[in-house]
Amino acid sequence: MKISARNTIKGTIKSVTEGAINAEITLEIAPGIEVVSIITKSSADNLGLKPGKVAYAVIKSSEVMIAIDE
Repeated sequence: MKISARNTIKGTIKSVTEGAINAEITLEIAPGIEVVSIITKSSADNLGLKPGKVAYAVIKSSEVMIAIDE
């Protein structure tokens, strides 16, 4: 896989929760650490996303913000 995004995180799909239009994908990137993404149901189907399958979270860096509690 080659992609222009600089932030890709490999993990294992923990769960796929499908709705009528979208699917919520939970990707475990380390024990107890998860990334959750909402994608279209048709994209999840086309990718064959199932629990246990290896996948990548691709994060576009211009869309990531950092916050702190004061």
